[in-house]
Amino acid sequence: MATKERVLEALRKVKAPGGGDIVSAGLVSEVVIASGRVYFSLYANPQTAKALEPVRFAAEQAVRALPGVAAATVTLTAETAGAAPGKGVGQVKRIIAVASGKGGVGKSTTAVNLALGFQANGLSVGVMDADIYGPSVPKLLRLKGKPELIGSNTLKPMENYGLKVMSIGFLLDEESPMIWRGPMVGSAVTQMLTDVAWGELDVLVVDMPPGTGDAQLTLSQKVPLAGAIIVSTPQDLALIDARKGLAMFRKVNVPVLGIIENMSYFLCPSCGTRSDIFGHGGARAEAERLGAPFLGEIPLHMDIREKSDAGLPLVATDPGSPHAKIYRDIAAAAWSQAESAQRTVPKFVIE
Repeated sequence: MATKERVLEALRKVKAPGGGDIVSAGLVSEVVIASGRVYFSLYANPQTAKALEPVRFAAEQAVRALPGVAAATVTLTAETAGAAPGKGVGQVKRIIAVASGKGGVGKSTTAVNLALGFQANGLSVGVMDADIYGPSVPKLLRLKGKPELIGSNTLKPMENYGLKVMSIGFLLDEESPMIWRGPMVGSAVTQMLTDVAWGELDVLVVDMPPGTGDAQLTLSQKVPLAGAIIVSTPQDLALIDARKGLAMFRKVNVPVLGIIENMSYFLCPSCGTRSDIFGHGGARAEAERLGAPFLGEIPLHMDIREKSDAGLPLVATDPGSPHAKIYRDIAAAAWSQAESAQRTVPKFVIE
């Protein structure tokens, strides 16, 4: 079985330019191993990257020769912590994170339909599934298979409904548990940003994992996010965690584009009676209290759930429905906020 220690041991036999080995020289990024596949990058100065190609090839061959390694992908990157966006997101005009303080609030369903709302409003859109532990985007967009490799180190995003899509779910077995420590999560998020041929996009929607952990911090460090959208249900328990998510993004200088209240109310399809199953208006009140824009309410409805489970997102497959219009209106409001927001990558200082 391949382990990080064995990979690093093999890489210590690969010579670095100027002497020594590439591990001791600090050229090797965090090593990620998934289902026998090994991923890592070699840090390179842009001016000398071409000269490092033989080193990259030697490192790749050294790892591939290890027992238990099914494949190895080694990339050259000019990025270090806090650096500017790499080649993968260099042509993306704006990156918007869709986040929630806790799971189970419909964040991924909202992110996918929001991305399709941006597209319906005339934008070119990609979706990056950064929910490493529970990737839902492949199912929501009815995508299966492995991404095509372009050259030796760049993945071509999958496509459906006119969206460019990348998810860790494409690279791993669906039933494999993700038992990864924080640095591995950060490395995976970085590679999906920089080693994917996103091309020219108006917006890349990033479906974040719930909480305020490594994926959020990595994304905040690596790219100048246009902003974050917080998804919450109306009840107090969800709003407590949504509050933490909003505070985290503000702490790292990411504009909060607004709050969405999902599962806001339920209209009985038979009698038309409205029921506020999880309460109502909590997210709007919280947005007003915290000085954040309120982007809109999305009802709890069977059509949204059924189409999401079937990989037939409502905005794409039933664009004339009232719920599709809600997503498009929220996308328009979020885009208006993103166009007016300005943000730079923060510097993190540990005292």
